[in-house]
Order: sequence, then C-alpha cells, then structure tokens
Amino acid sequence: MSYRLSRLLAPLALLTAVSTVQAQALPTAVVHEQPGCGCCHLWVEHLKTSGFATKAAVAQDIWEKKQRLGVPQQLASCHTAEIGGYVFEGHVPADLVKQVLRDKPAIRGLAVLGMPAGSPGMEMPDGRKDRYQVIAFDRDGKTRVYATR
Repeated sequence: MSYRLSRLLAPLALLTAVSTVQAQALPTAVVHEQPGCGCCHLWVEHLKTSGFATKAAVAQDIWEKKQRLGVPQQLASCHTAEIGGYVFEGHVPADLVKQVLRDKPAIRGLAVLGMPAGSPGMEMPDGRKDRYQVIAFDRDGKTRVYATR
C-alpha cells in the first residue's frame, strides 16, 4: 500500500475503532413489557437504532416489577427498561437515556407519561408530534421536569 493511501486510511480506521468502542460502551437495556404491546416493540427498535443492545423480559406482573424498581405509580407506563443502573419508564428518547448514563445524575430514572404522538415508538404516519415532558424521579418518589420535547 502506498504511503499516501495509508495516510488517508489511517484516520478512517481510527474513527471506526472509536465508534465501535463507543457502541460497545453502552450497557444492555433490559426491557420489561406487556405481552403483545406494539408500541413497546417500536420503542425497543428505537433503542437498537440508537446503539443499545436489548434484552426482552416479558413481565407477567409488570406492575409489581415497576414497584420493585421504584417507578412512582403516577408515572407508570406500558414498558420499563433497566439500563446502567437507571430505570426508564415509557417512551423516553434514547438521547436522554445516553445523557443520563453519561452525566450520572442523582436520580432513579426518567419517565414519559402516556403515549405522546411523535415520541419514540409513537411516531405518527402524518408526522404529528405532541409536546411532552420527560420526568426525572428519585428513590423517594420525588419528581421534576428533566426535559421538554
């Protein structure tokens, strides 16, 4: 290989290696979902396309699981994910999951109430997007707005 070509390919190889390491650095998302829930599956696909490996854990009693994980009852949704020691409830965007994993805030997790149109897993054919809040919660059940989308 010529010297000139190797100088051109070296940065590309480094970028590929760094990207691979970054993708490997994301923890596996263990997703607890209700059997047969379509939006749960779509949210899992959103995580996968954002670089997360996922493991499905269909819960027979998902409400008990949420309680054990510390999800406040008023924030409960159809699916719950355990990722890197945090809990993510409902249609939380993957970029915010990554932000929490990177910044390590003193919270138990994030939640999105309901099924807002246009949120991850709830994309609309007409492109409609409702504004919604992403709520942070702690182990004591205290909540605050973490982000608005």
